[in-house]
Formats: sequence, structure tokens, C-alpha cells
Amino acid sequence: MNTLLRPSWRSVPGSGLGRTFVLGLALFAGMAAAQTAPITPATPPASAAPQDPGTVVARVGSEEITLGEFETQFRVYVGRIVNGQGMPFSESVLPYFNEYRPEILTQITRQRGLLQLARNAGLQTDTAQVEATIASNKEDFENDEQFAEALGQSGFNGEEQLRQIITDSLLANAYLESLLSKFTFSDAIVNGYYVTHRSDFQRAAQACVKHILVADEAAAKAAKARLDKQEAFAAVARDLSQDPGSKNEGGELGCFERGVTVPEFDRASFSGPVGALQQVKSQFGVHLLIVSSRNDAGMAPLAEVQADIRKTLANEAAQKYVNSQLTRLKLQTFADKVTLPTPERK
Repeated sequence: MNTLLRPSWRSVPGSGLGRTFVLGLALFAGMAAAQTAPITPATPPASAAPQDPGTVVARVGSEEITLGEFETQFRVYVGRIVNGQGMPFSESVLPYFNEYRPEILTQITRQRGLLQLARNAGLQTDTAQVEATIASNKEDFENDEQFAEALGQSGFNGEEQLRQIITDSLLANAYLESLLSKFTFSDAIVNGYYVTHRSDFQRAAQACVKHILVADEAAAKAAKARLDKQEAFAAVARDLSQDPGSKNEGGELGCFERGVTVPEFDRASFSGPVGALQQVKSQFGVHLLIVSSRNDAGMAPLAEVQADIRKTLANEAAQKYVNSQLTRLKLQTFADKVTLPTPERK
């Protein structure tokens, strides 16, 4: 999050097709930050006879998914959720999610079907990319012991499971991306979507801004001197800015609505000159900012959103295609094999 933004500021993730089917690399994101807050254990449910981990709980064509496989992936699903709430995974939280077991089984089965479709299309995962992804995740930890501990706190039973999930995710995403390129749409179709979804393209007034945040007036003077010498704004921002959210983006904050930044910055963004360097002081320090442009409230012009419309249409078409292909694979789930009683909440 950008330092100067108020807590109400939200970044809205894209709605890529892959999110519907793919467990995704986001499972691992944020696990290093999992807190050690205690979790109140659930009241144990009524006892049930232990089940054979080899019990078949789903089929994808001739391929079987066993209860043991389901349980290992169920843990990761739960780990993803509790990590997102700032807590580590532990066995005590699993019963809270019993009611979702049939739904998660459906998602796991569809994911397995998607992988079959990818392999049938001749796609393979780049093992170098898999290892690079794991190495990138490890950079957040001081040693392998911390990494292994974090894996456990995210519901993984070890690095090999993480490797397999990354492998599967990359393969599924590659397949989905290959589908998107197959669907094209005429200008007439794009315009029709734009007209019939007018409410989707309404927007409030926005300012598009870039800034360099420094500690004090002296640092601001030094940064301004570099800009006066025609040094690129992005280069100075990467060198000097103390805003971690925009520093690596060359100071770019993108476009935002009135009222989401601190008052001083907000006034400069919406009342100051466009294209000129401004200097304002806030509770965070001194900002050197440039308003790149402003957008009036109203319906976004077609020219600005047509690329997003084409992407949306392609996602919808690919979604329908994947659904039809999964139907041909004859997915079967046996929800009764994974159903467990939900405990009473304290």
C-alpha cells in the first residue's frame, strides 16, 4: 500500500479467468507475514469412523482423486484463508471449514480436469520457472528452517507439495492464456458491450499522479535539483522516494478518486496545475508530485476501456469453452466421502 493513502484505499485485483479454476501462486503470498495469534479451537464434532485415505472421492475421466489427496489440498485451501486473516495455519482451525469440504472438492476436481486439458493440448511446465518461483519465495526468509516453518503455517506438508502446486498452477495458467488468444471480437461487438453495460463504466472524478516522498525540505530540495537538471522523474523516485508502494514504479500512483489520500496531497492532486511540479508537506514527509492528468466524473470513454472489454469478452468465451471441455471429461465428485459434521462455534 502506498504510504500516503488513507486506510480506505483499496487495490482491486483483476478478475482473470484463471482465478476461477486455479489454486494459484497466491496461496503462498503473505505466509511470511502470518501472525502467531492464538486460535480458539472448535468444539469437537461427533466422532466419525476413520476413513481409508485411498477412498476415491472424485474422478476426472479415468483419473481418480483419493481422500488422502483431498485432505492434503484441503489443508492448503484452509491455510490460504487463515493466512489472509493474519493467522498461521494449525490443525485446530480445520473443523471450522468442514461445511466447505464438498465445495472445495469440486474446485480440486475442476482443477485436475483443467490440468488434463492442458496436457492434452501438449503443454508442459517449464521446470526452470518452477524453481525460480520457489527461489523467489525463499528470498523472504533467512534460512531453510524459517521457510519450512512458514510452509507448515500455510498448511503445506513440505516443499514438494508447494513445488507441485506451483507446477500445476503454471501449467493451468499457460493453458488458459493460450485460450484467450483464440478469441477475437469486432468493434461492433465491443461497442455493443459498452452500451449495454453502461453502469460498469461510470466513474468518479479522478486524478492521475506520480510523486517522490522524502523526509524533509532539505531532501526535497536535493530531489528537485536533480529534476531541474532534466533527470527522469522515475529515476529520481527510484533512488530517493521513501514510499515503498510507488518507489519501484518510478513514483507512479495511478489514478484515484477525491478523498482517498491525505488532505494535503488530495488538494494538490485535484486543485493544483496539471503537468507542473508541486511540493506539499504531509504527516508522512514532503511530496514532490506531478498531476499527469485528471478525468471528469461520468462514463469512461470507449477508447479507454475497449482493451478491458475485449479481455472480459475473451475471458467469458474461454470460460464457456473450458466448461464444455470439462463436461466432456465427465467429472464426478462424491461429496458424501468428504463430508464431516460442522462443530459448534464457541
